[in-house]
Amino acid sequence: MKITVEQDKCVAAGQCAATAPDVFDQRDEDGVVVLLTDDPPAELADDVRDAAAVCPALAIHIAQ
Repeated sequence: MKITVEQDKCVAAGQCAATAPDVFDQRDEDGVVVLLTDDPPAELADDVRDAAAVCPALAIHIAQ
């Protein structure tokens, strides 16, 4: 699983960081998504998919 994020699309809702905190965080100054790892371990795959699904800006992309 490879993850990319479009920081310019992010609306700083924080759903990704709440859903998969081992993979996503937010910048302190504006809340924009920060990708902590672009290739998380398999046990986090469901959390990452959930985070992408709840992103209101559709700024998270997953490739296999």
